[in-house]
Amino acid sequence: MTLAKENKQDEFNKLISSVVNCNKCERMCNRRKVLSEKNGNINSKVMFIAEAPGRHGAEQTGIPLNGDKTGTNFDKLLNSIGWKREDIFITNAILCNPQNEDGNNSTPTREEKENCRENLRKTIELVNPEFIVTLGINALETLKYLERHNYILKKCVAKKLSWNGRHIFPLYHPSPKGMISRRFETQMTDFGKLSDVVLCS
Repeated sequence: MTLAKENKQDEFNKLISSVVNCNKCERMCNRRKVLSEKNGNINSKVMFIAEAPGRHGAEQTGIPLNGDKTGTNFDKLLNSIGWKREDIFITNAILCNPQNEDGNNSTPTREEKENCRENLRKTIELVNPEFIVTLGINALETLKYLERHNYILKKCVAKKLSWNGRHIFPLYHPSPKGMISRRFETQMTDFGKLSDVVLCS
């Protein structure tokens, strides 16, 4: 379903309101809900999905992949292919920052992923991107909550794949931890491949 731009904006505003008032996850009730105009262009053909807002990044700024080392890496990777944040849409599989008892970032639980599944589904349907770029294992795995797939990141990184009537392009996460698994220079090459694929579509 394709919405007119004005209707699309209205629907996005309704989704933002729904997310802001969500209290499904007990440990994240008081966390910032990272979905707003700051996520980017709702008419973009490219949507990036990461795992969850970071406590030093989006939890503070309200902007996905922003304000911490991960955000800095992501901006450098975007800049390497001449893309700007206002040209894309960025979101997370989980829209609030999950923390452990020590106040550090932690992996979302299965229940938390299921709680936020509908928000992700609605966001994808609303933006209606041609390409979904997953950042990291958990973002790729989360798509299974919407429509099953058998893709494994290390085997399909930087490849154009089919999923639920769209193209997905799995990449490693630009966090310092992600850089251990796939160094920055290689991730730059991956982003170059993404740019080529999108330009040729």
